[in-house]
Amino acid sequence: MAEVAEGVFVHRGAVAEPDMNNRGNVSNLGFVVGERSVAVIDSGTARWMGEATWRAIRAVTDKPVSHVILTHMHPDHVFGASVLVEGGALAVGHRDLPRALIDRQVNYLASLARLIGAETMLGTEVTLLDDFVETTAEIDLGGRVLELETWPTSHTGTDLTVLDRESGILFAGDLVFDRHTPALDGSLLGWRAVIAELAQREITGVVPGHGGPLLEWPVGAADMARYLGVLERDTRRALDAGERLGEAVARIAAEEQEYWELFEAYNPRNATVAFTELEWE
Repeated sequence: MAEVAEGVFVHRGAVAEPDMNNRGNVSNLGFVVGERSVAVIDSGTARWMGEATWRAIRAVTDKPVSHVILTHMHPDHVFGASVLVEGGALAVGHRDLPRALIDRQVNYLASLARLIGAETMLGTEVTLLDDFVETTAEIDLGGRVLELETWPTSHTGTDLTVLDRESGILFAGDLVFDRHTPALDGSLLGWRAVIAELAQREITGVVPGHGGPLLEWPVGAADMARYLGVLERDTRRALDAGERLGEAVARIAAEEQEYWELFEAYNPRNATVAFTELEWE
């Protein structure tokens, strides 16, 4: 864990797909220390990552962990939460997160067991929320307030950000990617609108869901905004030209490849989602 501001700690996951070598350690997570308690933001891919986070906190403070905040539904951000809840933390997230996890948990767990190994996933389970955020909420850790905000469908339909009011640092979850090719699992147009709005906010720095670990702001939004813009432009061109999805996917946003890692894994999926969305606009 790196202390990116006083009392704000971030673990940077590998920019990689989950596999046997990285054991699913592929996403960023962090924690914020207040005068009274600690809040964890995202919890990793498996129970072992929640345990590792607990140990990292105990190396810094003996204050209780009062909350574990989950920024969205993807498994590399949520499946380490159970051990923190067992230790007394309240699980908090977007109002639609429980249904999204219930609908996907079987596939998520089976896929991760295959990718990183059943032994690595031992004890991992879905944690249901104790508290839901409809639009905005605040968590007071004692002299330190976290501002939670939900967003319209963008990266996913369950995105939530966490702003540490004292430092001005925003935990953006996967609304912001760095180096790692963005993964579109919601709405391209919605995501572009969210990034544009966040770019106008007075934020000291942003912890992305992948990469970083701390981006200057708003310059940290530039790569994301460019990529999503190219994705929309090329998709509209393909639709206007009457191309079929199969032939369009190989060309959509191809010029962006040099700027991103894992491009071949994620860009075709993004192009498919964008094509489907804009085709029925």
